[in-house]
Amino acid sequence: MAEIPKMQWAQVIEKTGGPVEYKQIPVQQPGPDEVLVNIKFSGVCHTDLHAVNGDWPLPTKLPLVGGHEGAGVVVAKGDLACDIEIGDYAGVKWINGSCLACDFCQQSDEPLCSKALLSGYTVDGSFQQYCIAKAAHVARIPKECDLAAISPVLCAGITVYKGLKESGVRPGQTVAIVGAGGGLGSLAQQYAKAMGLRVIAIDTGDDKKKMSMEQLGASHFVDFAKSQNVVKDVQAATPDGLGPHAVILVAVNEKPFQQAAEYVRPRGTVICIGLPAGAYLKAPVFESVIKMITIKGSYVGNRKDSSEAIEFFRRGLIKAPFKVVGLSELQSVYDLMHKGQIAGRYVLDTSK
Repeated sequence: MAEIPKMQWAQVIEKTGGPVEYKQIPVQQPGPDEVLVNIKFSGVCHTDLHAVNGDWPLPTKLPLVGGHEGAGVVVAKGDLACDIEIGDYAGVKWINGSCLACDFCQQSDEPLCSKALLSGYTVDGSFQQYCIAKAAHVARIPKECDLAAISPVLCAGITVYKGLKESGVRPGQTVAIVGAGGGLGSLAQQYAKAMGLRVIAIDTGDDKKKMSMEQLGASHFVDFAKSQNVVKDVQAATPDGLGPHAVILVAVNEKPFQQAAEYVRPRGTVICIGLPAGAYLKAPVFESVIKMITIKGSYVGNRKDSSEAIEFFRRGLIKAPFKVVGLSELQSVYDLMHKGQIAGRYVLDTSK
């Protein structure tokens, strides 16, 4: 194992609103229950942009190194980290650590732990070459997996897989994915297909339509910008015209969250995953009651969800569309994200 340097390159924000600054910072040492991961690649998530802009009612640490889709190699570990070895592949996820003792942690709901540490938000994340995380919470990545390709799975993949599980949808049923052409949506389509579901992709743009229909196997694509009536078009895309059994909302603006309850079928489930800043859910009470629909939030996966989502990837069932750029180019990725011009996922190579 190569010697661990004292300094490393990282992308740092000093104040809310940015900008991100590419500079050298010290490499930290792991505590007793922690590991130090040499991050090789890190996906870029919309959450990272929310953290820069301070969009959420949850304060970030400052200065802050963002990122929570870091895939790399364990290079150091504390004395209590006994079930992971130096040289193992590991992933730094959104949940960097939790107390493991509270009611939620004991029920495998560690994302709901009130003391959870959030990578790239309340603790420094994966937009650096060496990252600290709790040994109990890093994802175990099989050695045969490509680290660049798996990095988007560590947040986007696990999150949409969890949402599909929470929806209760079963093989042969139909799921509508809103925001289908983005980082989460492109993975949600693949997990849905791997789970035996029919997919209606909802997004806008010819490139996203082509990707959804030709590469990701969606049965229908509804372009919300061109559609005269999104509700009717989504329902018409289902075999019986009653609408999808579940709707997975990974959009980054508010309007789709207020439409989904109108086109989901009776007894259907609307799963909210995307977090548009300042947005509110809205559903007609009368239709919601007489159609007996369920509207629920789905956060991120627990450790078991994570290992299951990674296993889908290892088996070759998930291929996240991604483009690799250098860690030094993070600001340009944020600029594209701000304009809504990203199809799939951007992955940062920490060596550039």
